[in-house]
Amino acid sequence: MPEFLLKRWHGYHIIALFVMAVIFVVILTIYEWVIGLLGFLSLAILLFYTIQAKNSFKKDLEQYISTLSYRVNKAGEEAVSKLPIGMLLYNEDKVIQWANHMVMSIIEADCIGEPVSQIADELENALGSDQKEISIQIGEHVFQAIFRREERLIYFFDITEEVKVKKLYEKEQTVIAIIYLDNYDEVTQGMEDQIRSKLMSQVTSSLNSWSKEHGVFLRRTSSDRFLAIFRHEVLEKLEETKFDLLDEVREATARQKIPITLSIGVGSGQGTLQEIGTLAQSSLDLALGRGGDQVAIKQKNGKVRFYGGKSNAVEKRTRVRARVISHAIRDFILESDRVMIMGHVSPDMDAIGASIGVLKLAELNGKEGYIILDRNNISRDVRKLMEEVEKHDRLWAHFITPEEALEEVTPNTLLVVVDTHKPSLVIEPKLLDKIDRVIVLDHHRRGEEFIDEAVLVYMEPYASSTAELVTELLEYQPKQTKLDLLEATALLAGIIVDTKSFAVRTGSRTFDAASYLRSQGADTSLVQNLLKQDLEQYIKRSRLIESAHIYRNGVAIAKGNPNEVCSQVLIAQAADTLLSMNGVVASFVISKRKDGAISISARSLGDVNVQLIMEMLDGGGHLSNAATQLGDVTLDEAETLLMEKIDEYIEGGKEE
Repeated sequence: MPEFLLKRWHGYHIIALFVMAVIFVVILTIYEWVIGLLGFLSLAILLFYTIQAKNSFKKDLEQYISTLSYRVNKAGEEAVSKLPIGMLLYNEDKVIQWANHMVMSIIEADCIGEPVSQIADELENALGSDQKEISIQIGEHVFQAIFRREERLIYFFDITEEVKVKKLYEKEQTVIAIIYLDNYDEVTQGMEDQIRSKLMSQVTSSLNSWSKEHGVFLRRTSSDRFLAIFRHEVLEKLEETKFDLLDEVREATARQKIPITLSIGVGSGQGTLQEIGTLAQSSLDLALGRGGDQVAIKQKNGKVRFYGGKSNAVEKRTRVRARVISHAIRDFILESDRVMIMGHVSPDMDAIGASIGVLKLAELNGKEGYIILDRNNISRDVRKLMEEVEKHDRLWAHFITPEEALEEVTPNTLLVVVDTHKPSLVIEPKLLDKIDRVIVLDHHRRGEEFIDEAVLVYMEPYASSTAELVTELLEYQPKQTKLDLLEATALLAGIIVDTKSFAVRTGSRTFDAASYLRSQGADTSLVQNLLKQDLEQYIKRSRLIESAHIYRNGVAIAKGNPNEVCSQVLIAQAADTLLSMNGVVASFVISKRKDGAISISARSLGDVNVQLIMEMLDGGGHLSNAATQLGDVTLDEAETLLMEKIDEYIEGGKEE
């Protein structure tokens, strides 16, 4: 019994009362001894009952406290053992020492003395990391495991219902898709109304059947555009089919000898309908920028998934857009005080040729132009071209270093980026932040990474090269264009290199551009001299090809020597040569570069979309021509990664 509780009832105040009573009784006895005697007797009786009350209070209180402690301990034990929260104690060896009733019911077995991995393998892995909590699935239930490593204690919370509600919410989210007929205007140009109507009826019939099958709300908004609205649950099913609608429409119209391809931009995720619609339009722009015939799905968090992309981009027969872009660029140049032109890191012949063409555009409109070039990071063939440029009486003065470019920037400078659209690949990324007005000219399929807020974007994946695009822009300048020999030759060299001497990705407009350049004085003999190979480089390339082996389905992989470095051009040339071998439908060449990175060049005849495979390794390019660079890996590790992605591509239905 705590002393302070007794003092509350039997403290000094009781003693003081008895002392005062005794004093009064003594005084009373002096005057009336009989009454005093009765007073002493009464005090004795009161003292006896007071002591009895004290002992009884003490006994009752002790019994009450004992009962209460028992009830509290019992309730605690009951709560710990039968609480709807799992609790588990483990030792230093991650062996279960104790678990409450809920944990025992989870695994439906006696787990004492067993490793925590008996409950779930993820638990043991998480205990070895710094994770504070994880979600695990046991049977049909999902639990959130929270770790208290200091006490070697794990709590389990049943979040099954929460997960179900979350999944239901995600399934019910609205998805907006914009369906666009890529080449409708091209294939129906000059077509009879009856045939056009029949063709469109076939496409519409396929789309309507698809919408009814999957529960999609579909409405046609223009001759070549449809709007589709459906739930996220439907999107998941469509992704499982890899959007076979693309193949269905292409094959159905191909039987009429007029193949029409679709591009679909999908917006999904949390957000307002306006935000999702904006994502859908952005996804469609991305799909078209990559050449069409594919689906791009963009979420609000910026993640993008692609499906399709099996066919090459269709060449546009009309040059209306080239004329409009040419005039728009002229207006931007006239509004600027100077023009800076920049290609990608380690520029190739196409990047340099296109840069010289844009420099000519600036000159035609009376503005100073400068080409940004890092002389320490160029390939052999470009170095030969630069030697010719140095001999030129005018061109060499317009080449500046990245450092000089940063110093020469003014508030009214125009920046033109050629042969790339990725900020991470340009020669000087700081210029993108320093210059407000940026124009992008490129022929590569658009990737997720893109230069933000460009005032003008001219990307045509059907084009053989950026040099071809720039040549067409020069043709539509209002002033009479006259290229000198080296300018025309540089542009022609860019086209020849990217088309492998007009063997791949070559359309009628490619020959038109080459014809125009030839008429302007382009020297094919000089191009041949610029592209001549050194004997040493030829031997290096042969050694790369010698290491090749067929991995699967006609896919050839060549791997360089770990102790030997190769230039990017050499690696690409080896991939091109491998593709010319019998039985090879796609080639991949892996080698170490001077900067220590591992480079992979990929080529295909069109049956294999090497762009998708390279994008899995953070690279990119075209359907038949792509590449990537890997850091912090060995050649063997890079080969293993590549083979995994090839397997994933082939087993995933040639789409990703």
